[in-house]
Amino acid sequence: MINKIAASVAEALSGIQDGATVLIGGFGTAGIPNELIEGLIEQGARDLTVVNNNAGNGDTGLAALLKTGRVRKIICSFPRQADSFVFDALYRSGQIELELVPQGNLAERLRAAGAGVGAFFTPTGFGTELAKLADGAPKETRVINGKSYVLEYPIYGDVALIKAESGDRWGNLVYRKAARNFGPVMATAAKRTIATVHQIVELGALDPEAIVTPGIHVSKVVRIDHVATQAGGFKQAA
Repeated sequence: MINKIAASVAEALSGIQDGATVLIGGFGTAGIPNELIEGLIEQGARDLTVVNNNAGNGDTGLAALLKTGRVRKIICSFPRQADSFVFDALYRSGQIELELVPQGNLAERLRAAGAGVGAFFTPTGFGTELAKLADGAPKETRVINGKSYVLEYPIYGDVALIKAESGDRWGNLVYRKAARNFGPVMATAAKRTIATVHQIVELGALDPEAIVTPGIHVSKVVRIDHVATQAGGFKQAA
């Protein structure tokens, strides 16, 4: 019997190795799998490469993971915000490596990994510093139908940590509004996907036409409680 429900966050995260590439869902504060990030901090894996749209807010969640010093590199679109002081301090002191990727390219590089696309040409970044490799050498470019493009490669993950709204024991997932963001593409791009959900339902309760992430892409599901967030999130009854 297929049952992907984990009894705890710690159980779901077991086996993550040092040096892993960890894809972490979320957009700003929407859809951040904070419970899984906190569990990863407790789990202790180090020398990590983290992929996220941002580089953490304040000193919790992803920022707290960065603060441990166990992240070697971060791949993201928006590393600096008003409250990104943890990343800022680490980067300025040379303690973390940054790969800056335009947001659309980030999503497409993840999607390409899940779709089996070996590489793709995109106009985004052409003619800028982002069209260079880490060593300063230019990326491959091509003119297609009179328009200039730069070649980008997929981003593969060893594990994806994502947040969904509901799921079943097979790992089928549905999301809540903007919390969906990078979760679906990250789930397809990783060897293992661990998802938190607020509700675990019986098989067949989710409309097959409404399932966003099929269970074939999900390794473990962990139920968590609803918690009100500063940015809004789930609103508790008055």
